[in-house]
Amino acid sequence: MLQELASALQSFADGTCDFAGDFLGCHPLRHDGLDGYVFRVWAPNAAAVSVVGDFNFWNEEDLPMQPIGWGVWEVFSRYAKVGGAYKYCVTHRTGRRVHKSDPYATRCAALPEKSSVIWPLDGYRWHDGAFLRKLEKEGTLDRPVNIYEMHLGSWKAKADGSPLGYRELAAELVPYLQDMGYTHVEIMPVSEYPFEGSWGYQVTGYFAPTFRYGTPQDFMAFVDACHQGGIGVILDWVPAHFPKDEHGLYEFDGTCQYELSDPQMNEHPDWGTRIFDYGRGEVKSFLISSAVHWIKKYHVDGIRVDAVASMLYLDYNRQNYKPNRYGGKENLEAIDFLRACNRACFAAKPNVMMIAEESTAFPLITKPDYEGGLGFLYKWNMGWMNDMLDYMKLDPLWRKGDHNALTFSMTYAFSENFILPLSHDEVVHGKASLVNKMPGYYDDKFANLRVLFGYMMAHPGKKLLFMGGEFAQFIEWNYKQPLDWLLLDYDRHRQMKEFVRVLNHFYRENAALWQNDRDWDGFRWIQADDRDNSVIAFRRIDRKGKELIAVCNFCPVTRTGYRMGLPKPGWYVPVLNSDAPEFGGTGTDVPAVKAFKKPWGELAYSGDFTLPPLSVVYYRRVRTIK
Repeated sequence: MLQELASALQSFADGTCDFAGDFLGCHPLRHDGLDGYVFRVWAPNAAAVSVVGDFNFWNEEDLPMQPIGWGVWEVFSRYAKVGGAYKYCVTHRTGRRVHKSDPYATRCAALPEKSSVIWPLDGYRWHDGAFLRKLEKEGTLDRPVNIYEMHLGSWKAKADGSPLGYRELAAELVPYLQDMGYTHVEIMPVSEYPFEGSWGYQVTGYFAPTFRYGTPQDFMAFVDACHQGGIGVILDWVPAHFPKDEHGLYEFDGTCQYELSDPQMNEHPDWGTRIFDYGRGEVKSFLISSAVHWIKKYHVDGIRVDAVASMLYLDYNRQNYKPNRYGGKENLEAIDFLRACNRACFAAKPNVMMIAEESTAFPLITKPDYEGGLGFLYKWNMGWMNDMLDYMKLDPLWRKGDHNALTFSMTYAFSENFILPLSHDEVVHGKASLVNKMPGYYDDKFANLRVLFGYMMAHPGKKLLFMGGEFAQFIEWNYKQPLDWLLLDYDRHRQMKEFVRVLNHFYRENAALWQNDRDWDGFRWIQADDRDNSVIAFRRIDRKGKELIAVCNFCPVTRTGYRMGLPKPGWYVPVLNSDAPEFGGTGTDVPAVKAFKKPWGELAYSGDFTLPPLSVVYYRRVRTIK
């Protein structure tokens, strides 16, 4: 046992350990014939450490820890019990004492208490084997991926205004996602955090699901229920920075232990948070073990790594910085860490969705490390999102002047494995909700939003939409209150939800929209340059050659006799129309289009289309119309 522990601690120090939570923190142990718990904590520069808890009346002298090498301290207590609250009393070299929560705690006490809680993760019986086997066989790159992003605490509330618990959420959320046609749910961070206004992005407990919605086993039940309902679970994870709350990682042993020691480089100036020391082996092992912990212990299917851009660049949001050893601005240690973390996560679960939220043109994000890449599976396409929202905000009269924003994304669409995100970040801080970004009067806003969704679904790349967008919530997202579900009493909101539901299911049922997301084999332009009419059209093609044609009219003008090229003879029948009356549209008649042997550009055939105002229409080819 001692030899195994020594080997584990050495790998921890080397930065190659992905299971540090199995031996650091608090664990049951039989010692000298007595059952109890062993506590271990890494605090290399502390003068002394002790365990204080409700089982020793928070006595700082009662349970002193002993150093066992590698900067780790250890003590055994026969009195510690499941559910007991505890902290580490860390004595600095200066003599100052600070109470710290356990970095490896599996559960944390409810605020305002900041203790860790003794809580083994065994005892939950999983029922998701069939789902995991299916996912392992299929993966996601060549499958439909349509993600519903959400903040657990503000999706719905109980009658008294309190948030739903993990199990209560699962009972309501899973049927909703199934009905709406989503394939995955992405959860904003549930890693324990002290400040509600951070939405979970300033973490103090990297191994503990937040107390706010239940126990760790309750969170397991949430993931299990999603899996049994056919829904994959993606978890937001934050290795880019951590807050300066005294009970957390901040100057844990009285020195810059988890963070960089250089005061010029160890804080994010805009966020007031500390930056991890990615070049330190123990910090690498801590973070990698955290990511693998969520994959193995909680069966999550994806890890969306937040704020990757801030990790990659030494000059991120700062005017003065210290360059790397080659004189560049790239954070070489962070790059090495991300590669190692991705390798470890894929080793833990070969089909895991490692996703980078990265907003720059840093190359090869989703290429393997042996090709010089970072090794992620997906990257958020922030360029597409910014261009499209800027375009959609324009009055249609002026869109012709910004037509390039509509089409530019196809110049790089296959440079990475992209997810198209309309996320929470776009509907907060005065940016307005999606529907309120749209120009025009009331009905115009809904029509524009349907166009955006229709174009997004046909554009190459996986999809992500933040909660509330599916029924066009008018106010910005507010983490303090649930979504405005009462809007579904009004026609336009109910019709928008129905459009998104139908669109989602249509996406899943048509391989042309997702099977060839990664190369030009799945996409061909028909009409890219008609800026005067703000019209684009393109083909989406699956691996069997079956295809759909998407025709998008970004102006509130009906166009008849609109001639465009077609790839083959036959009839092209509209199969989904965003302007249909059941979705709140005008109901403009959209007849099938016959392909004539009249060349148009590079295509041998052409036909005359009717384009409803502010619409996206999908067409499917048939040989004859009965």
